[in-house]
Amino acid sequence: MLQYILRRLLLAIPILFAVVTLVFFVVRMAPGDPAQVILGDSASHESLTALRTELGLDRPMLVQYAEFIFSVIQGDLGDSIIRKQSINSIVAEVLPYTIELTLAGVILGVIVGIPLGVFSAVFRNSVADYITRIGSLVGLSFPAFYSGILLLLAFAVYLGWFPVVSDPGVAGSVGERIQMLILPATNLGLIMMAYVVRSARSSLLETLGEDYIRTAKAKGLPGVIILYKHALKNALIPVITIVGLYLGVLVGNSVLTEIVFNRPGLGKLILSALDERDYNLLQGLMVIYAMVIVLVNLITDLTYGMVDPRIRKQ
Repeated sequence: MLQYILRRLLLAIPILFAVVTLVFFVVRMAPGDPAQVILGDSASHESLTALRTELGLDRPMLVQYAEFIFSVIQGDLGDSIIRKQSINSIVAEVLPYTIELTLAGVILGVIVGIPLGVFSAVFRNSVADYITRIGSLVGLSFPAFYSGILLLLAFAVYLGWFPVVSDPGVAGSVGERIQMLILPATNLGLIMMAYVVRSARSSLLETLGEDYIRTAKAKGLPGVIILYKHALKNALIPVITIVGLYLGVLVGNSVLTEIVFNRPGLGKLILSALDERDYNLLQGLMVIYAMVIVLVNLITDLTYGMVDPRIRKQ
C-alpha cells in the first residue's frame, strides 16, 4: 500500500506543476490593466508606467513566471495588488467557508444518493424506481444557480424556514450557522445526489448479474448478506469515481452557490479579483482550486486501492 501511495504522489507532482503553469499564463492573458483599475481612467501615462514598474508588471513574462513558481514552492502566493494584503491571509479567511459548504454538499449527496441508488436497483422497474430515476434526471438538468434561486424563494422567502442571507460570519451560535448552511449545502448536494444515484444503481445492477452473486444465491445465503457483503462493495468503485470526478464540479458550482446565497468563500473572492483585475489574487485563488482538485483526484486513487486491493498492483 505504501508503494502505491508513493506512486500516486509522484504522479500528482507534474500534474500540479502543469496546472499551476497554465494558471499563470491564462491569468496574464485576461483583458484589462491592473494599474488602470487602481489609478482610474484619468491617470496619466507616467503614473501608469510608474505603478506598473512598482507592481513588477513591466518585467519579462518569464521572469515573473520564475518568481511565481519559486514563491508557490515556498508556500507563498504573494500579495494582492488591490488589497495590499498577503494572499495567504486573504484565502485563510474565506477558505473554511468554501470547504465547509463543499464537504456538506458531498456528504449529503453520498449519504442520500447511495441508499436511493441501492433501493432503485433492488426494486428496478417499479414505480419507486421510476420516481427515483426521474428525480435524479431533474437534479442533473437544473443549473446550480437556478436550483439555488428556487430553494431560496421556496424555503427562505415564502416559507421563512431559513435565512435569506447565508453568511456564517453574522451567525450568533452554532445552531444559526448550521441553519445558514442547510440551503446552500442542499443546493450542492442535489447535484452530487443525482450523479451518485444513477451511478450506484447501474453499477449495482451490473454486479448483481455476476456469476459469484448467482453462486451465493444458490448456496442459500440471505439476500441482505448477498447485497451488502458481496455486491455493494464491488459496486462502489464506479461510485467513488463519480464522487471524485464531480467533487471538482461541486467546487466550481460552489462559486455560483456562494453568489446566490450571499455566502463568503473563494467563489465570491474570484469574481472580485476578476472585476478588480487583481492578477496576483486571481492566480493565487486559481492555484488553490487546482491544488484542491489534484488532492481530490489523489484521494480518489487511494480510495480505489483501499476498496479493491487488486488496483494497488497495477
